[in-house]
This record gives sequence, C-alpha cells and structure tokens, in this order.
Amino acid sequence: MSPTPIDYNYGPRSVAVGDFNNDTCLDMTVANHIVNIIAIYLGHMDMDATFSNEKEYTTGTGSTQYMVAIGDFNNDDLLDIAVANSGTNNVGIFLGFGNGSFKTQIELSTGSARSIAISLANFNKDTSLDIATVDYGTHSISIFYGYGTDYFSTPSRYSTGYDSFPSALAIGDFNSDHYLDLAISNYGTNNIGDFNKDHRLDTIAVNNDAGAIDILLGYFEDFSSPLVYSISSGSLYIAVNDFNNDTKLDLSAVNERSSDVNILLEYGNGSFSDEIMYSTGSWPQSLAVGDFNNDTRIDQVVVNMDSDYVSILLGYGNDSFENQTRYSTGSSPYSVAASDFNKDKRVDLVITNAGDNSISIMLGYGNGPFQNPIRYSTGSSPKSVIVGDFNNDTQLDFVVVHAGSNDGNVFLGYGNGSFESPIKFPTDSYQSSVAVGDFNNDNRLDIVVTNLVGKAVSILLGYGNDLFENEIAYSTVSSSYSVVVSDINEDHRLDIVVANPENDNISIFLQDTNRILENEMSFSSSDTGGGTF
Repeated sequence: MSPTPIDYNYGPRSVAVGDFNNDTCLDMTVANHIVNIIAIYLGHMDMDATFSNEKEYTTGTGSTQYMVAIGDFNNDDLLDIAVANSGTNNVGIFLGFGNGSFKTQIELSTGSARSIAISLANFNKDTSLDIATVDYGTHSISIFYGYGTDYFSTPSRYSTGYDSFPSALAIGDFNSDHYLDLAISNYGTNNIGDFNKDHRLDTIAVNNDAGAIDILLGYFEDFSSPLVYSISSGSLYIAVNDFNNDTKLDLSAVNERSSDVNILLEYGNGSFSDEIMYSTGSWPQSLAVGDFNNDTRIDQVVVNMDSDYVSILLGYGNDSFENQTRYSTGSSPYSVAASDFNKDKRVDLVITNAGDNSISIMLGYGNGPFQNPIRYSTGSSPKSVIVGDFNNDTQLDFVVVHAGSNDGNVFLGYGNGSFESPIKFPTDSYQSSVAVGDFNNDNRLDIVVTNLVGKAVSILLGYGNDLFENEIAYSTVSSSYSVVVSDINEDHRLDIVVANPENDNISIFLQDTNRILENEMSFSSSDTGGGTF
C-alpha cells in the first residue's frame, strides 16, 4: 500500500519519533519554525499507519525552532521533548504525561548562542540525561547537565574556533575509553593559527617581491621579529592547514611568477621546512583548501588568472599531492572560496572572474571532480570573495568586493547550490580584500574591506537581513592590500590584521572594551610586496 502523506504547510524543519502515550505505537513530533509550534501526531495501530490530528504546543513568539529531540529527562519512564529555539536563544523542554500530552515549555537559556542542533546523551554517567547544543551564533557547543528532574545545570560551553559556524554534531565513544565524545561539523574556517603551540595566535605575511614568508609569533598584544622563509618568486597568497596529518599547522603559498604552489611543513615550534613545489597554471593568484574527494585528506584549489582555469591538487595526507586537474572558469579568475553550498556534504567552489565581471559556482561531486560552472554577474572587476550566513537563515551566502566599482555584492543562498540576484552595498573604490566577523557581538555577520587606493580598512556592520550599515573607515599608514580577522590578544573581541605592501609591514587594529578599534599598530616584515594572508 502506498503511504498517505500528511499535508503540512507550517515550515516543518525537524522530526523525531517515539511512543508518547505508551500504546506501543510510534508517534511523532514536528518542529515548525514558521508558526513557532511543535506538533504531536499520535500513531494508530492499523495497517495504514495513520496518525491522529495534531496537538500543538507553542515554543514562543519568534522562537524559530531548528531541531527537536526526544528523551526521558526527569526519570519517570515517560518521553519528554527538547527543542532548539534559535530565534529566542533557548532550549525548550516539554515534559510528557505519558498519555500523548505535554506540560507547557520550560526554557533553558543559551545566551546569544542561536542553537541550531541538539543531541541527548548521558555524558557524566550519573543516570540522568544531558543535552548538547550546536551554537551557530557563538561558534561553540554547550552541554546542559541534567539533574533527573525538570532542572538542568547552566551550560558548559566549548569553543569550536572563531569563524567555525558549527552546524551539526554526532555523539559516540570515538577513542574506546568508555566516555562519550562529540564530533562537530563546521561550515567556516580560520586561517590565522598557533604555530609554536604556546596558545597565542601568530600571524603570517607573504612577501611578493622578496620571495619569502614572514612568521610573526604572538606575545599577547605584541609580535616577535619576523622569521623569514624563502619561497619561489612572486608569492601572492597563503593558506594554513595540516597537510601531512601530524596535527601541526603547515603553509601553502601560490607564486604567480613561477606558476607553482609551495608547501612548508611546520615543526611545532614556529619553524618550517624547506619548500615543496607543485606546478599550477599560469599566474596563480589565490588558493583555498578542503577535502574535495572525502578521503579525510586536505586538498587544494588554485586560481590561475592567465590560464582561465582552476587547478585541483588532491592530497595524499603525507605532504604530497597529485598532479593538477584543470577546470575552466570565466575570464581572468582571481579569488576562490570553498564551502558546501547545497548541503550534500561535498565541498563546492565559488570563484571571482575579474575579466568578465562574474562569479562561477562549481558544485563538487565529492570524489574529486566538479560540475560545470554556473555563472552569476557581479560589479566591475570582482576581486575577493568570502562565504558566510549574512541573513541568519543557516544557508550559506557569499560576499564579493570589486576593484572597478564603488560597491560590493551579497549573494544569498537557497541552500541548494543556487543563489539570489546580488544585493549591492556601497564601499570606497578599489577594494582589494574582504573578511567577515561579528564585531559588535549581535550575532550578525559584519564585513571588513581593505581599500588599496584610499589607504583604509572599513567595517560595515550587518543587520542580519542581508543589509549593512554605512562603512566606518580606519586609516592605514599605506595602501591596504589584504585583511584577516581574529582575536589577537585573547580578550574575546575581534581584531583586524592588514597587510601593507608599500611600507613592508602589517597593521594590527585591536578592539577596546567599547568595541571600537584602537589606533593602528605596525609590525615590520621583510618585504610585503603586495602579498596576502
């Protein structure tokens, strides 16, 4: 017999199944984010697998539930319900009576976490069920320890790393020590790293003219003199990751003049090996890293401006890579970002094409190859691209800034690999780089843009609905070419690092207690020469 669907128009986002009225028939609960309710459907014992009419329980105005889970929280052998209410920053608990009905919601505050996923387990072996939440807004996971009643502990929070945007978690004993562990899936990335294992963030500058990489080791609010490592001439862009699976952060740099990419392996004390070179196309400009063939090894994609294609280098996990595989792009590709735009657990690419004012979306198959590019028009000479969720719908979007027009574009994602028409926002002319972060702690992504001609770095605060405030500009000592965002001095406020090619230095802007950027601090590098982070 064909199943009879339940017609539903209230934005169902998550479903869980259990026996709520102890009749041995499975029932279900559905989280409905449009009308802010959970619905209960009681199952009937018949051959048609039918359900009763729904019973509704409110989760609160604006709660925007993302996930629902079932368990016995108060040890009465009756099933209860937990809901992740992202919009109101709480976990809703509905205690069951055992007859298919539930008490009014009890709220557990998550602060400003915007929790979007929830799982249940007994983490501390005390016979009471605990709750784990994935906190998209604060880049963390939280554990609420249960007391076996309707009370829970205040959340214990664990960071997943700045700009990680955690989206899902799994629970299991992964190391066979009889303790439950967590595995978290993150949308985001973080390119500044701790290279000498002293728990302080360090900074990298790429020196185009000198053919070198500078490592500046962090000392709370200061940096060491640069440690200089020679690489091929014309180094323009750098990425950070663990390329040989030794848990140490390595470097990869593209070199436009020698048309190759260099790998420098890290020893764990802030020092690096000699370069290992791999050929690319002509005049490579940028790169991104990710696992393109789902073998748990880091791969690379390099954008080749004069060849009009990208090079995919699949990693073996031992610091070596396969020869490049080429995929055509638009004219004069310049920048690339890697993420999962259609939620199929496969890495996709977005590429800016400066020569024909477009971007290309290349969806990944998950085994190394990519689909043919889908093109979208942009402003004049798109320069830099970065991925984030700019309208707080948990679908990945991206921002493009332009070297040839006084604006940027926001492309909002549908979550299926396609995007809305671009939304413009005004900026100064000749933007060279863009980064994102939440500078005012409102759980909305903001944008940082460097202005090469105007000698400034600008912040555009986001409203969380795809719109941004007018830019706030901060002067730099020279032309600003590249920017990254991180918490340099570990005060839980985002800071800005800018590469200045004219003066051969990098600039640090720290946020004060009022979340205003302090005066620029400059640190010399050997010869920045137009390089990027």
